[in-house]
Amino acid sequence: MNFSNKISDLKKSHLLRSRKITQSAQGTEMKIDNQDVVNFCSNDYLSLANHPKIKEALIKGVEKYGAGSGASHLVSGHSESHKLLEESLAEFTGQQSALLFSSGYSANLGVFSALRDEINWSLQDKLNHASLIDGSRLIGLPVQRYLHNNIESLEKKISKQTGPGLVVTDNVFSMDGDKANVSGIAEIIKKTNAIFMQDDAHGFGIFDPIIPHQSIYMATLGKSAGVMGAFVAGDDDFIEFLIQKSRPYTYTTALPPSLCSAIQESLKLIKEGEQKEKLFNNIKHFRTVAGQFGLNFEESNSAIQPLIIGSSSKALKISKCLFERGFFVNAIRPPTVPPKTARLRFTLSANHTKDQIETLLQKVNDAMA
Repeated sequence: MNFSNKISDLKKSHLLRSRKITQSAQGTEMKIDNQDVVNFCSNDYLSLANHPKIKEALIKGVEKYGAGSGASHLVSGHSESHKLLEESLAEFTGQQSALLFSSGYSANLGVFSALRDEINWSLQDKLNHASLIDGSRLIGLPVQRYLHNNIESLEKKISKQTGPGLVVTDNVFSMDGDKANVSGIAEIIKKTNAIFMQDDAHGFGIFDPIIPHQSIYMATLGKSAGVMGAFVAGDDDFIEFLIQKSRPYTYTTALPPSLCSAIQESLKLIKEGEQKEKLFNNIKHFRTVAGQFGLNFEESNSAIQPLIIGSSSKALKISKCLFERGFFVNAIRPPTVPPKTARLRFTLSANHTKDQIETLLQKVNDAMA
């Protein structure tokens, strides 16, 4: 295969992705590619990634447990720190048990791999995260999707399925910022022989989780919690089943125990609610000021605020213009989003100031003119 030609084709289509180099800690103000910028594209929604209490907890964790876990959970890598964090996450979500994974991608693949011999079909929201789509492919199930956030479409498709299955949705959709109708989906599933699963990567720690009885709940710990990893929560029997059958869990080295210590501190700060209140105030202010400028952002009450541009080249141009003016906002292009829906994806954090938000939106308005 000629990879040079393939890279060239991506570049010509304005779809080539590149990495910027950060030279500072994660935060609202950063040095990236040797330039000081205000960061509006991080998933660190509660501004906890560089919080002094979490850093202190991490350092104490390293002093007690060292730098790495050394093995998988089923060998010698499952520490007391992992056990205590799993118990805290179960309590936080109101579930019987929780199980840690190294990432949300790994957790989602882990659930699907465990259910390989238990389900005949899966139905997914059209805008679900790539890891959920890959989960279906992993176990050889066709990727069947219902219309985005459309209960009627789900009901119609689910009526055509036979045998046990899995209905899966993101809770907060990563590219649009809107939320799934979890209660509505749960009502439909009551009438079927299906399991309900939700991926709450972008809602955990911000919105109170809605977890229907005997369903599967996955959330990540590298976004609002500010650290790394993910977990699946549910009934005791299901979590024990995952321990036995989930290949990514069985064959992956466990997270460093020190990270679990840091996440415990994150949970305390999340429960206090101060950072969450600041974030919601910023979301409200952002929406208000954007409306005053006449900027047509998608409807979203989450930290994710997308502005559809359409053209990949134009989205890249505006993103570059903003970066040069001191604001880092990513251009999101196909295949991450559907064709002709390239966008600027603004993500808000608790520690953004009103002045930063207002100046950003002024710059966006100027760049769009």
